[in-house]
Amino acid sequence: MCLDNFSTGRPANIAHLRKHPAFELVHADVSVTADVPGRIDAVAHLASPASPPDYLRMPLETLAVGSRGTENALELARFNNARFLLASTSEVYGDPLVHPQDEGYWGNVNPLGPRSVYDEAKRYAEAVTMACRRSLAVDVGIVRIFNTYGPRMRRHDGRVVSSFIAQALGGEPLTIYGDGRQTRSFCYVDDLVRGLMAMLDSSETGPVNLGNPEEWTVSDLAELVRDITGSDSEIQYHPLPTDDPVRRRPVITRAREHLGWYPEVPVADGVRRTVDWFRSRPYEDVTEGNVPHPHGGSPLLTAADSAV
Repeated sequence: MCLDNFSTGRPANIAHLRKHPAFELVHADVSVTADVPGRIDAVAHLASPASPPDYLRMPLETLAVGSRGTENALELARFNNARFLLASTSEVYGDPLVHPQDEGYWGNVNPLGPRSVYDEAKRYAEAVTMACRRSLAVDVGIVRIFNTYGPRMRRHDGRVVSSFIAQALGGEPLTIYGDGRQTRSFCYVDDLVRGLMAMLDSSETGPVNLGNPEEWTVSDLAELVRDITGSDSEIQYHPLPTDDPVRRRPVITRAREHLGWYPEVPVADGVRRTVDWFRSRPYEDVTEGNVPHPHGGSPLLTAADSAV
């Protein structure tokens, strides 16, 4: 069963699942309710705007899904004696003063800045998840997800991989914010899904970093996208946004040792697959999915933003 309000996702992303007898879609906002009928074996709480344009456009909704949404999902798991998986984020590390970042690092976060609506929502989500484990014995697992990319992203969702690809394929300038030397780690969606399933199937509490420890500068990523697309788009530089992290790379020792997980898809291969997906849909409506799309209805409940 999948709960989604399609505030940032698109029904088209799950169209291939709709005819599967084990799949059920419920149009719902988990910030309001996560009350669903039937037996639930596991709850995967992935609901949240995840790109800066989205959470800056919906600041209160982002805070709500990290707080009330997490509480509702936790209560559903507790009521069903189910495993609970929280999709947290590398943003809890803020603009890190420690590099690379392991799970013991507490972060360097501005709680009052514009990005705080996402950072603090996830930090609260982690706190309430651990409180429910200690006080109510809920079986929980927390993963901290680093930059993830792949097919079914929106062209202009504000994330660097999809933005570069859309710009390159459209013959537009590739926009880099900052000097391009800031770094990120890019994990292909298939690898991330394997990590989420491994965490669900484990008894690990976490937090556990899920990300690709291969570190890329934003400038190098732009050159990779230009090379794969064959684009001659120029690169334009713009000021770095407030509180934008300068370096980001995960330590994945816990994931390797406790989940047997590590990323397998090289960045160049993953970007090539993503470019192919975007090329196959040149006329896709990039605004699709930003309005509610009601649908009516499994042992697994996923409250998810379906645009990865």
